[in-house]
Amino acid sequence: MAGPLSSAGADLDLVGVRKEFPGFTALENLDLHIPAGQFFALLGPSGCGKTTTLRIVAGLETPTTGRVLIGGQDVTDTKPHERPVNTVFQSYALFPHMTVLENVAFGLRQRKIDDPVGKAQVALELVELGHLAQRRPQQLSGGQQQRVALARALVNRPSLLLLDEPLGALDLKLRRQMQIELKAIQMEVGLTFLHVTHDQEEAMDMADTVAVMNKGHIEQMGAPELLYDRPKTAFVAKFLGQSNLFVGDVVESSENSVSINVGGNKISVDKARAEKHTGKIAIGVRPEKVAFHESKPEAESGRVLLGPGEILDIRFTGVSNQYLIEIPNIGEVTVFAQNIGKSPVVELGAQVWVSWKVEHSFGLADLPDGTVEA
Repeated sequence: MAGPLSSAGADLDLVGVRKEFPGFTALENLDLHIPAGQFFALLGPSGCGKTTTLRIVAGLETPTTGRVLIGGQDVTDTKPHERPVNTVFQSYALFPHMTVLENVAFGLRQRKIDDPVGKAQVALELVELGHLAQRRPQQLSGGQQQRVALARALVNRPSLLLLDEPLGALDLKLRRQMQIELKAIQMEVGLTFLHVTHDQEEAMDMADTVAVMNKGHIEQMGAPELLYDRPKTAFVAKFLGQSNLFVGDVVESSENSVSINVGGNKISVDKARAEKHTGKIAIGVRPEKVAFHESKPEAESGRVLLGPGEILDIRFTGVSNQYLIEIPNIGEVTVFAQNIGKSPVVELGAQVWVSWKVEHSFGLADLPDGTVEA
């Protein structure tokens, strides 16, 4: 059942948005559609254009060309305070001389909204801080202050909530907790959330849809599971988790698969999971999909087999052991072995073979940086 702070949410559309600053272009003709009620993440490294995008939606920057539509209404030339949008920043920007309740009610009072204190109390209850309403911000933890900032943004019942690295100042454990709470709040109030972050895990944990940005454009967009399982470019494959990437010329192509030659080894990918089928291409596999063996296993169809190679490095991360294996004529291959109490091999310098199912390979539309085209 919808709560008192529930809102219909609104579609967000960016149409041909381009933003030029002196000396560089921050956004290149960006087209983006975010359906109402969705939790959407813009993910990318510093300087990729994600914060510029958010500021354009908020009205804090004006696009050089293009339009911004919220709920079908063109707001490109609308002032920030006239848009049905609120923003939660990494810095909480709470008034230190006001109580938590007064901080949340402040915007309502400014706009002369009825019952500002009552509405502020409801917003605080939503973020589970109703019992701290009379405290000052400096008496709260960082996570509690962030929730006050969230309540202050939600109390205005915006159609669209913008989150600009909102959890960046929190420690790891608190950040994980806030991710769960933010997602739960978003589902409860039904708003459209646009979340800007450089944290891959944060985006994948919380968002319904993730758009990976690079150099002012969207490289790939989709459900987190799809982007991780089927990255289409080398940038996405390397930015969203770790990948083993192999580059070679296509030497075999059947109805169902494509194979490349890498140092005399055949590496294959299902055709349906490859963006290119001819010429020099890159094939990748995630480290957790790769297994290694102390003795050479029997070759089998539907499985890539490489080796032998030498274990150069072993790292214990808690949930897994991470192995770096050097294979002659191939290079370094990373393998994640889940920590289930017994590791197959633990000593450095051991000789091993690695293998994975062809169905876990993915083929990219481009080549990794530094690759020389033949």
